[in-house]
Amino acid sequence: MSATAASPATSATVQEFVRAKTRLAPVPFVDEIRLHQAAEAIALWEETETAQGKAGLAPPFWGFAWPGGQAVARYVLDHPGTVAGRAVLDLAAGSGLVAVAAALRGATTVTAVEIDPYAIAAIELNSTANGVTVDAHCADLLDGDAAPAEVVLAGDVFYERAMAQRVLPFLERAHARGALVLVGDPGRAYLPRERFTEVASYQVTVAADLEDRPVKTSVVWRLSS
Repeated sequence: MSATAASPATSATVQEFVRAKTRLAPVPFVDEIRLHQAAEAIALWEETETAQGKAGLAPPFWGFAWPGGQAVARYVLDHPGTVAGRAVLDLAAGSGLVAVAAALRGATTVTAVEIDPYAIAAIELNSTANGVTVDAHCADLLDGDAAPAEVVLAGDVFYERAMAQRVLPFLERAHARGALVLVGDPGRAYLPRERFTEVASYQVTVAADLEDRPVKTSVVWRLSS
């Protein structure tokens, strides 16, 4: 099986760039899954800006397995009943790690959403590498309620205030209509912990130039009533 995409921005040239700047390898904490991963964050950021011909772009989140996403992926792989037989949305999917985990554990459909066409290309490549189908969409869905997804998964989405102020209402609307909402977070400042219930905690090893320490405590939180 292979990934499908809903955006013409995922050209062969963009996929070639992702392949050239990353190496396909297992994710150490989630070694059932292989991702196209970059060796250095700053170098990839600079090269992505050069490739697109402009500065000030969002960081290339797609090139790395971030700790919050690793935590959600690990939880889904270890608790397949969370997603099996359900429609799943991976919000701000980055590399698509969480989406791939959901597809591997029997989700009926998996949609991965990003606003970066390079991330869409990475999701396509990573889905294909793991033999699963993920519908990758280049879109901003944060004014909606994630319908028709029955499960909404998100890793590391509370890293800045502006993002958190849009993400939380989106997740609350999804929860209000009955979706299960799980968020992976390694201690970001803008996570409103009072709105969530902890369901799992992991010690995740991360790349030195991504975080302030080599091992992060990453928690999986469930949005509560």
